[in-house]
Amino acid sequence: MDNQENNLKDAKADIGSQGRPGGQEPNQNEPFLRRLSQTFPGLLQVLGLVAAWAVIYGFFAWQAPDSFLGSKTLETILRQTIIVGFAAVGMTYIIARGAIDLSVGSVVALVTVVIAKAIENGMDPLLAAILGVVAGGLAGLLNGGLTVMLKVGSFIVTLASLLAIRGVAKGIADNTTVNSPENWLADLTAPLPDAIQWLLLPKGGWLLVVAAVLASWALGSTVFGRRVIAVGSNENTAKLCGVNPDWVTIKVFVLGGIFAGLAGLIMFSRLTIGDPTVAGGLELKVIAAVVIGGASLNGGAGSVMGSLFGALIMTTIASGSSHMGLENWHQEIVTGAIIVAAVALDRWRLTRAAQKGVHV
Repeated sequence: MDNQENNLKDAKADIGSQGRPGGQEPNQNEPFLRRLSQTFPGLLQVLGLVAAWAVIYGFFAWQAPDSFLGSKTLETILRQTIIVGFAAVGMTYIIARGAIDLSVGSVVALVTVVIAKAIENGMDPLLAAILGVVAGGLAGLLNGGLTVMLKVGSFIVTLASLLAIRGVAKGIADNTTVNSPENWLADLTAPLPDAIQWLLLPKGGWLLVVAAVLASWALGSTVFGRRVIAVGSNENTAKLCGVNPDWVTIKVFVLGGIFAGLAGLIMFSRLTIGDPTVAGGLELKVIAAVVIGGASLNGGAGSVMGSLFGALIMTTIASGSSHMGLENWHQEIVTGAIIVAAVALDRWRLTRAAQKGVHV
């Protein structure tokens, strides 16, 4: 009985100390950067990603034609980041839980079709957009529910739903694109007029910024966020503290589906049509962005802001490669190499932390 009580106390201490190695307070005798990283766990990581993006952008500014430089190209890069960025926010929660979602691209395609069909049938664009996001959330509920009920890995479940949801999108669209009347949703990603170029981001971009700030705060500062990290770190320890891993799983998949729905809304804004074949392979870019951003595929770690900069890095590489005249397959090789490098770095980090006896 005493051992069980001690385990429970240790488990609660472990969950309560998420973000600081070993639950320890910063030691004033330690170097400044280490104390800073303990006080603000994700700050140095985000600053490192900013520096990495600056190096990559600088490289393409040096190597690519002059057309790469300038506010127009930067605005284009930021606009193109919005879709991957929205999906990456939701994926951060899923991966931090220790799961994966391979159906993101199919959900995005489904949402574009749902929105286009709704507007085509006379629905108000705002209601159609809400309906599309709800469809994304329902797809997430399906993924989370099946993962919990079937007791199988999310990889298998979402691999199956990748095909099934894409099929549903094609069925709703009669296996063709769905045209919709002109509407204001296109303004979400429309290029900025010269008079307000200083804003850098269109309306959809600022919507992403607000959503990301809220999601980052929730992951790091709320009970739900701590439970996501706790379950991803050690499911048995979380159970000892009374956390229900199944509910956490369902909630993160619903949240991931909602953010995939928002990504689908932005995709519709760009295309202004519903396309059941769009966003093929998007899930790989999203996963790459999240892993680059510092999430561990083993679960228990994730940074929403890091994921956004990971998405920005991926988009910058794609844009720079296009300006240099590199073909698509070059970009795919680079994406694959980046994923392998990020996973290898994460494995090295975990091994190094284990050797030092530090909880990550």
